[in-house]
Amino acid sequence: MKKNSEDSAESSKEFDYYVEIEEPLNESMQIKLDKIKADVSSGKQLYSSSFDKNISISEIKEKYEGLEAGEKTDDVFRIAGRIMIFRVHGKAAFCDLKDSDDKLQLYLNIKNIGEDKYNDFLSLDIGDWIGVEGNVFVTHKGELSLNVTGFKLLSKSIRIMPEKWHGLKDVELRYRQRYLDLIVNPQIKKVFTVRTKVIDAIRQFLNSRGFLEVETPMLQPIPGGATAKPFITHHNALDIDMYLRIAPELYLKRLLVGGFERVYELNRNFRNEGISHKHNPEFTMVEFYQAFADYNDLMVLTEELFKYTAMQSTQTMDFRYRDNQISFSGKWEKISMLDAIERFTAKKLDFDMDIKEMSAIASKLGVTVEKSFGKGKIINEIFEKTVEPNLIQPAFIKDYPIEISPLARKHPGNANLTERFELFVGGEEVANAFSELIDPKDQMARFKRQAESADEEERLTGKIDLDFIKALEYGMPPAAGEGIGIDRLVMILTDSRSIRDVILFPLMKP
Repeated sequence: MKKNSEDSAESSKEFDYYVEIEEPLNESMQIKLDKIKADVSSGKQLYSSSFDKNISISEIKEKYEGLEAGEKTDDVFRIAGRIMIFRVHGKAAFCDLKDSDDKLQLYLNIKNIGEDKYNDFLSLDIGDWIGVEGNVFVTHKGELSLNVTGFKLLSKSIRIMPEKWHGLKDVELRYRQRYLDLIVNPQIKKVFTVRTKVIDAIRQFLNSRGFLEVETPMLQPIPGGATAKPFITHHNALDIDMYLRIAPELYLKRLLVGGFERVYELNRNFRNEGISHKHNPEFTMVEFYQAFADYNDLMVLTEELFKYTAMQSTQTMDFRYRDNQISFSGKWEKISMLDAIERFTAKKLDFDMDIKEMSAIASKLGVTVEKSFGKGKIINEIFEKTVEPNLIQPAFIKDYPIEISPLARKHPGNANLTERFELFVGGEEVANAFSELIDPKDQMARFKRQAESADEEERLTGKIDLDFIKALEYGMPPAAGEGIGIDRLVMILTDSRSIRDVILFPLMKP
């Protein structure tokens, strides 16, 4: 007997660690912890190893949706979930049980379950995970319910669940405690369900078109494939600095040199840059390459891919995003960057124009021009300021300046431009693609210009990848490649205001 008392005393200390996490404890939390310690001392098990459930709540609702008020069944089911609402009316108790998909009302009566078990049930708290057994019936008010004949505590919720989560204005807390956000805001789970379907649909589409999914290094000795500031780390065994990749591009192109004709990778990229409503340092992209194709071919493929993905993930091609009505239906517009600028500013720009004249036009349009900017950079800055916010419906902006497109093939009609496009939806870029540069001499020259740039990001990502040049010297077939931002696409399909709304655990300041 003495040994059992010692065990109980020891067990009651189980939750003393809590004060290390949060001190001082508020009164409500102290009361709950004292109650939990009393349960442990009395021999109650707070955590179970398993529960043999035989149906989900959504399946019960589907099976008995035609049951009338007052009707009951003899079918016995075992379900499990989290207690969300608790109501006690003397010798009867009600609670809402929520599983991964839905919720169901539980009913307990002291006559049916016995006084001891009934009191045990009343000792449970909102947030506890339980397994229950019982038969289905419909209350006289018409609510489908489970008449509980037995239950088991599966996992104790030590923390007190928030009562008015929807009233919290601190969205930062929702991102930090996403697990709690998912518990009490069921609509949040729908966003991430759409995200999963989007990724699945993209894989289905590309696989059906003969693309092979591959994996390339996330730790790279030279950052490349885009212009961005990389994260730097150190490999101890080799005693060298490494970079988290900003893009998988140069490795995917190596695979085309090796004989693959269609490849894609769907995974994370990392860029050591600012955080905003559309930027997270860690983000998801799909990047794909097709041999013997150019950027015109990818415009056709991209439109088909987006339409297929939208239907597979949301069953519609019409969306509300940032107070704009967007439709993926119909034929998407294709327009050059210079023509788009002329349309929205009434200013006709070209590369024969004196750079001072171009800078003056930029200043009048409210665009800041730095000394290091060439004509191509100025044109792009004007575009981003005056055109990009107006591109609400899907539109391909094509023929970008060579100055800002170091990996794209020159445009045959203008040596200052490249065969590159970006797709804009809702005023934001969601895809970037171009006909690939496959001439090693031209690529080497552009790498050198990038490495000597006055722009820090260009220099960092302009380190010359000699092995990639060597690969091109073995011969890369004509090809086109593209990257699509998964996070931004999901934002559009779910009308999410911030990229952090579509990333389960976004980067947060500690």
